[in-house]
Amino acid sequence: MTAAPVRQTTNHHGTHRKLVETVSDPTPAKVDAIIVPTARPARHLDQALKLAKHHDCTLVALCSKHASANRTMEAAGDLGVEVVAVNTSVQRADLLPQFATTDLLANTKFERYTDTSYKRNLGLLLSWMAGWKRVAFLDDDIQIPEMADLGGAMGSVGHFASVGLTITGQPDNSVVCHAFRDAGGEQDTFIGGGALAVGEESFNSFFPNIYNEDWFFLLNDHGLRPSALTTGVVMQQPYDPYRTPMRARMEELGDSLAEGLFWLLDNNRPLADADHTSYWDEFLNKRRRFIDEVIAMVDRAPRTGADRARMTESLKAARGRNWVIESQLCVDYMAAWRADRELWRDKIHSTRRWHDLEKALAQLGLNHCHLAAP
Repeated sequence: MTAAPVRQTTNHHGTHRKLVETVSDPTPAKVDAIIVPTARPARHLDQALKLAKHHDCTLVALCSKHASANRTMEAAGDLGVEVVAVNTSVQRADLLPQFATTDLLANTKFERYTDTSYKRNLGLLLSWMAGWKRVAFLDDDIQIPEMADLGGAMGSVGHFASVGLTITGQPDNSVVCHAFRDAGGEQDTFIGGGALAVGEESFNSFFPNIYNEDWFFLLNDHGLRPSALTTGVVMQQPYDPYRTPMRARMEELGDSLAEGLFWLLDNNRPLADADHTSYWDEFLNKRRRFIDEVIAMVDRAPRTGADRARMTESLKAARGRNWVIESQLCVDYMAAWRADRELWRDKIHSTRRWHDLEKALAQLGLNHCHLAAP
């Protein structure tokens, strides 16, 4: 007799939904700006441009790699949208603080080479200086079928520190969690930076340069800041999470840290418990048992041999990287994160709010293009 598929496990929480409130039919509010960290050609900004037009707000495109400020201006054309486009790779080195969390992982297996966190932090700083009160972070692979849903999410900002929209289409999960779902496990998604409404009271939180940086952004020193999920939906464009095992390898530290912290919150335990190596000894062992369970689930799942092989290879890559995560590193990371939170708060509170976009851009000295609204 074939064993029934594993739907749940004692080694992993497939959902953290109870930590956030769900808001139905919120009263819409004004969107001051839509901030898009982008690294893809300008055509991928079409949705963001239309959203900015619909909500009569500024679009901030933070560009690198295949994206550029000039091409963004060309894409905006005569749409009648105010656009600020910044080439982030040519900015001053001291524009943002040097974070201890980044230094801790530098020149190690865990160093992260993406620039998404940098862009989001720059977006927060610009929002503060420009005097904006409500902004939306939107990834360039996210679609919002009903444009009014973004205004609905903004309507709940103020009651909550951050408000996410419900993600449909491709689930927004780590490789390990994708594999758990694909093999039959009950795996949910959580609110994240891909489609997130943020109010000015949250500008003093920051995105560390690590996978699941948006989960860290949602936290304060004690736990999860008041957060909500709206019934308005966004669609994540499809991608292949198993294309290369490197993806799982590079996600593992951030996934382990974030899942470890949210495990505490799910069980009504304080974040301070994560300041002890004994907790991480326990959780990292739990994480490895979970990955082993998922490997076994994939082996039993009715998938083609090629699919099974790629999933298993990615899971083994995650497990291998997990074995080199030391409990002391997790404790050290938490200490560095707390220090960085204070550093970022000081940065925000010591920076003048101009309540004027042009003055904010001038003060920052950004290498940028600015297309004013007609």
